[in-house]
Amino acid sequence: MKILIYIFIFFFKINLLFGNNNAIFFVESALKSNPRYNSEKENLKAVKENKNISRSEFLPSVTLSGTLDSSQSTNRTNQSNESLADTNLDTETKKFEIEQKIFQGFQGYNSLKKSDLEISQATFQLKQIEQETILDTVIAYSDLLFKIKNNKFNTDNASLFERQVESDSARLQKGEITLTDLAQAESSLAKANANLISAETELLTAKTNFKRVIGIDAPKDINDINFDVILPNSLNEALEISLANNPELVISRLNFQISQKNLNIEKSKFSPSASINYSKSETDELSTSINKADKESVKATITWPIIKGGKNYSSIKKSKYRKEQNRLILKDIENKVKTETTNAWSIYRSAKSILDATKSQLKAAEIANEGITLEYDSGNTRTTLDVIQSRSLLLDARIDNAKAERDFIVSKFRLLTQLGNLSLNTIKNT
Repeated sequence: MKILIYIFIFFFKINLLFGNNNAIFFVESALKSNPRYNSEKENLKAVKENKNISRSEFLPSVTLSGTLDSSQSTNRTNQSNESLADTNLDTETKKFEIEQKIFQGFQGYNSLKKSDLEISQATFQLKQIEQETILDTVIAYSDLLFKIKNNKFNTDNASLFERQVESDSARLQKGEITLTDLAQAESSLAKANANLISAETELLTAKTNFKRVIGIDAPKDINDINFDVILPNSLNEALEISLANNPELVISRLNFQISQKNLNIEKSKFSPSASINYSKSETDELSTSINKADKESVKATITWPIIKGGKNYSSIKKSKYRKEQNRLILKDIENKVKTETTNAWSIYRSAKSILDATKSQLKAAEIANEGITLEYDSGNTRTTLDVIQSRSLLLDARIDNAKAERDFIVSKFRLLTQLGNLSLNTIKNT
């Protein structure tokens, strides 16, 4: 009984995984297999260690050392050239030393704050790559979905025209239609078959791109994306969010702040520094007259660098140039984010309007095709050309609607990316 329950739970989870939101499965797969994303996760771990390194500057350093020296003196003589006995001297020294830095001209403080900024920067770099990976996955997924639908539409259309040609051949023999009508049907069938070949090629390309982006083979069939993501209600709201959360802008802003800390660190190198040192040593066999000696010492050191051949001054000037460079880059990225957010908002609104229009177009085309087909089959005044045109319009309407659905989904996720709100948790909670 327990085995049956476990099997039921397993298949229930599988059904949930490949249910309406099975795109989540492919997003997770893409993140797991993406080398850029995983390398950035390791980079974040490494950058976090910088804080421990910077914090260590405030802590005392402890050193244990020991030396063993053995020397032998031979052929010794005194001032009267009289021979002296050979000597052997073994000296052993043990030393314990503690050093505490008291003041470094705020160099340690700025290094610690710089480490915090670098951690934030690495975090947003990871977020940026996560967004790019999710967006690429959604684009590949949506495009595959569209190409599957497009292939199905063209397959059905080719089948319809095959039946149309068969039907018209029979009707021609009965004298119900002319040879021209049959030729029109055969021409439309040839075009439908050409369109089908093109649709199959596009589907194969979409499957190849799907595997490249996500890292697994494309499924034979996938469901629609049903993410009900939350988006701003106005362009001003979108701009406000993007200026606060856009990863590229935040990274640039943090980079500018890091350059400020680098300048402060270089300036602090002109300040005096103070440290205190305590050491204790034990020496055995110090000399022929002293067998053992213990020594303790406390030393306070103050240093104030004045000039190092101009290196310190040049380092400050270099840091100032870097800071100005990063300030200008930040300004440029701010303008870029404003422009791209405005474009993403406009494309999103336009895609929504186009989707609504294609829905109306599809509904009208379906009604028209159904009516014309019934009239044609009933032997009314409708011609073969009328049927062909109505089916072509219906095919175009279906393809346009499927394409508009794809473009609308992609536009929403592109806007989310500009806002800095696209993440795995965001789409899981929708």
